[in-house]
Amino acid sequence: MKAIMVMFDTLNRRFLPPYGAPEWVHAPNFARLAERTATFENCYAGSMPCMPARRELHTGRYNFLHRSWGPLEPFDDSCPEILREAGVYTHLVTDHQHYWEDGGATYHNRFRTYELFRGQEGDAWKGHVADPEFPAQTLKSTFRETWRQDWINRDYLTREEDQPQTKTFDAGLEFIATNRDQDNWFVQIETFDPHEPFFSQQHYKDLYKHDYDGPQYDWPDYRMVLETPEQVEHVRYEYAALLSMCDRSLGRVLDRMDEYDMWDDTMLIVCTDHGFLLGEHGWWGKNVQPWYDETIHIPLFVWDPRSRVRGERRTSLVQTIDLAPTLLEFFGVDRTSDMLGTPLRETVADDSPVREAGIFGAFGGHVSVTDGRYVYMRACAGAENTPLSEHTLMPTHMAGRFTPRELRDAELVPGGTYAFTKGAPVLKMPGFSISPGPHGTLLFDLATDPGQDNPLLDDELELRMAGLLVDVMRAADAPAEQYLRLGLPQEGPVTEEHLLARKQRAELEAAAAADPLDPADFPEGPRSVHTPIRDLFADEVAVSALREAGFDGLADSGIERMAGQVSLFQLCSLAGGFLRPDAIRPIADAFARIGAAEDADASPAAR
Repeated sequence: MKAIMVMFDTLNRRFLPPYGAPEWVHAPNFARLAERTATFENCYAGSMPCMPARRELHTGRYNFLHRSWGPLEPFDDSCPEILREAGVYTHLVTDHQHYWEDGGATYHNRFRTYELFRGQEGDAWKGHVADPEFPAQTLKSTFRETWRQDWINRDYLTREEDQPQTKTFDAGLEFIATNRDQDNWFVQIETFDPHEPFFSQQHYKDLYKHDYDGPQYDWPDYRMVLETPEQVEHVRYEYAALLSMCDRSLGRVLDRMDEYDMWDDTMLIVCTDHGFLLGEHGWWGKNVQPWYDETIHIPLFVWDPRSRVRGERRTSLVQTIDLAPTLLEFFGVDRTSDMLGTPLRETVADDSPVREAGIFGAFGGHVSVTDGRYVYMRACAGAENTPLSEHTLMPTHMAGRFTPRELRDAELVPGGTYAFTKGAPVLKMPGFSISPGPHGTLLFDLATDPGQDNPLLDDELELRMAGLLVDVMRAADAPAEQYLRLGLPQEGPVTEEHLLARKQRAELEAAAAADPLDPADFPEGPRSVHTPIRDLFADEVAVSALREAGFDGLADSGIERMAGQVSLFQLCSLAGGFLRPDAIRPIADAFARIGAAEDADASPAAR
């Protein structure tokens, strides 16, 4: 038996023909794929974003309840490693640059062999001391260092054959060709596309010709939409162009399976980690806002040569955590007791259900649950979004290690506290996340409101969904702090006193009536809410002021490595209310007092 997984990143199912894409989207091979596989209507991701999703892909259990972005832990089960140890040859080809950053460096080594291709999304690849030639105009405002590197990399990606995606699929097809007459292997062909930046060759853009003479824009910031309708439309066409390139790469895999007559003994899984908001709900991207359907309700296609189901739809609720157990079962290998997912063999065959409910979210954000029709997004019970702790033996973020500041309050939680650590103790330390509070607790009926435009206020339904949420959290061995943060019971039933949607709706309506922030209301200065975070965090006096204002988590978060050029004021736009006026004004006042005191000390009278 053989298995091929084709994995894309940021694949929005609403742009795929099998899921009702607009007629103008050019993706014929995804339509062809649906004719050859079982197409899942109700597949939901779990832990977000990229590497948390991949931890689920290896371990078959949720990541986001216990920690943020990070590597595989020493106690984690890894599906590719388990297969390798059982005698299945495992191979990875990928251009997903987060694998070779600190926060992902333990994943690719679980495969027996692997090939990595450089150049995606500002990957620290080609070394140029001089700045590249930037576009004369752009709407990009954050992640400037990564954006700079991306424009350097693009000089080396002028042809389609140079693109990391193309090289990744070339290598995957080479593995298939080399080993097509062998047995007992699994290859994961994984590309970062169509993740932003939406960079593709001109012949793909020509599929979506449109009138646009505005600034260069194929990489929207993760924030509320501030662009014109024409600029939003342009970005959607840029995304679609890159998606069409992905479609061509997928077609190459289907061609080889036809050419080598592989459908009789080879499983094929085509999947993604998450989608992307392209202006829907007034947002770009992901992470800050709740995980709406466009980002979390993902496409999944499975061909199982044992059942030979093709061209059929499956409506049972499945999740990313089911993919590791599915691969293990296909090769006759038992899944571990720590895996929460279920093999999908019977679901592919006859739509047999595997769960009543599934949860999803990002560390410290909304914890959401769905039963396949209703979606309940639970926000934190208090504005402070605490308590929240990281639990790890691998203290690294996406692109850097935890700082000594973050580790200073770490404690060692005894082995046995969490069953899945296999008796190993774990470090526990204060965690940081942008609060979901400004969005509130939300409840949607996808049958009547597929766009999630009209949140419900239904106490009886909320009570049922909150009960399902708690059931899954308990099964996942969620930390006690998560129940406190969310205002839910760790033991016993969920009752009416635990409901939040109606209460928080009233609070949000009152907040929405308040005057918006005006940058002119906040003074400039060497330390101000307009100063880049990177400069503030390098200033011990500024950090002390942030701590005194109650922003220890922000000061210790390492956020300056990701968005160091962003100011505290800009975070209000990026985070949609993360820093409220009643929070940002005391910080501004504290900076002003510090500046006045320093000016007084430096005056001639003081000397």
